Amino acid sequence: MRLIVQVNAIFGEYKKHLTNLLMNYTFLKKAFLMLCAPLCAAISLMAQIPAAIPGDYADPSVLRVGNNYFSVATSSEWAPHYPIYQSQNLKDWKLTGYVFDKTPDWISGSFWAPEYYKINDTYYIYYTARRKADGISCIGVATSKYPDRGFTDKGVIIAYGKEAIDAFLYREKGQLYITFKAYGLDDRPIEILGSKLSADGLRLEGEPFSMLKDTERIGLEGQSILKRGKYYYLFYSAGNCCGVDCSYNVRVARSTNFKGPYELYSNNPVLFQNDKWKCMGHGTLVNDVAGKYYYIHHGYSKENTVFAGREGLVSQVQWDSKSGWPAFKSLPDVPPVPTLVTDNFSGSTPAKNWQWDFRNSAPQFSQANGKLKLSGTTTADNKTGIVLALRPYSAILEASVKVANSNNELKGLAYYGDANAALGIGVKGDSVICWAVRDGKWEKAGGVKVAQPQNVGVQIKVDANHNCTFYYNADGKGWLAVPLTQTLSASYLPQWDRSPRIGLHYKGTSISSAEFIEFKIDFK
Repeated sequence: MRLIVQVNAIFGEYKKHLTNLLMNYTFLKKAFLMLCAPLCAAISLMAQIPAAIPGDYADPSVLRVGNNYFSVATSSEWAPHYPIYQSQNLKDWKLTGYVFDKTPDWISGSFWAPEYYKINDTYYIYYTARRKADGISCIGVATSKYPDRGFTDKGVIIAYGKEAIDAFLYREKGQLYITFKAYGLDDRPIEILGSKLSADGLRLEGEPFSMLKDTERIGLEGQSILKRGKYYYLFYSAGNCCGVDCSYNVRVARSTNFKGPYELYSNNPVLFQNDKWKCMGHGTLVNDVAGKYYYIHHGYSKENTVFAGREGLVSQVQWDSKSGWPAFKSLPDVPPVPTLVTDNFSGSTPAKNWQWDFRNSAPQFSQANGKLKLSGTTTADNKTGIVLALRPYSAILEASVKVANSNNELKGLAYYGDANAALGIGVKGDSVICWAVRDGKWEKAGGVKVAQPQNVGVQIKVDANHNCTFYYNADGKGWLAVPLTQTLSASYLPQWDRSPRIGLHYKGTSISSAEFIEFKIDFK
């Protein structure tokens, strides 16, 4: 204020001009804030969305049944197929089972993008999978009288050109419709197509029609539709979904007619990234008992990226009172992700969260007296062996297990990306062996002899740079480092659509087995 008085005293003749300048500055400042308001609001609303369902939980769908929510997601090449979670508040989620405990005969892989729906007293899951006969991705359907178990596969419902993926259902004026992504592998714009669906939800009726076209060639998939007021809002994802170079984001269009044409929102994308998460997308909308809408979707942690996979996130939908367009707000008070996961193999039934690569192995495992017994068979070109793995919560971790039995098969821990991209540590005969599989070759990376090859503890530590170190605990001497002949990094393990996982490993004949006790993962 003193400076302004001095300025006015010295430059009295310019006071009017200075005042006008300040007024212009104030006007420009207000105009700038008004122009950037949508972007600033989007950034603040998306801030710090926590992982509601952590670790490799992509393309989630959700269905509310009374006060309970059920969610199902992509499982890619892991079996059992399509994990199902249950929650009463969208914040605390528990794994209840899987859609398919056994792989349907017609499917070769790529279990993607399941979508919940309910018709009368029957629960439906429309899913994407690759057809064994020709490798084409089709949309199948499974049904059950329960939302979280007992699903029976009904086979292919949509086979359309080179691929049909990402089903979403909508009932309009009593007529059931199914929408899906088409032309994703053609040299033409992708389209979201719709078709009438029979009353029992098991067959198409009539000819498909186009609802939205990717004229910009930026990607178009993972659609979810709701009606609010006079508008139908079609949420969809664009960009590159997966991997370190992902660019996934959520966009929205609206129409006064379900079939379109749809108007693109000028402030797209409405969901993309924040300080913690990136490449957010592909979700389903659900409302709570009070009528508020939420969007369950996935995103990559910027810290863990592909090493924790696309994780399950929940955002609340908010609506602009003037324009009617949506924005997203993070769901508050989601509990922290567990940092310590243990399994003492108590009880007679193995935990539900163990999964395996069904394309390359057929494990046989059982649990009794505090031990898990693992055996089975593998395909001829599987250089790694059998791995029972858990979804990861962090790229930095320490995992350990005790190998109870002694034989001439390799038994221990593996960090597994694929049958030809893995590394680990195990006990074989009187030796602790570190190993790696890459480029189709298995190689020993270090080892040490032990005097008593029973009840030997083995451990893997992975640091922030994905470097791996290995330890063993035998003869009551505590944890000792295993000398390596080469440095091992996990950087080559992630696959395009899924994270690497750590778990129990067995490489041997089907007439022998591994026995494990006291498994633990400490996520850092």
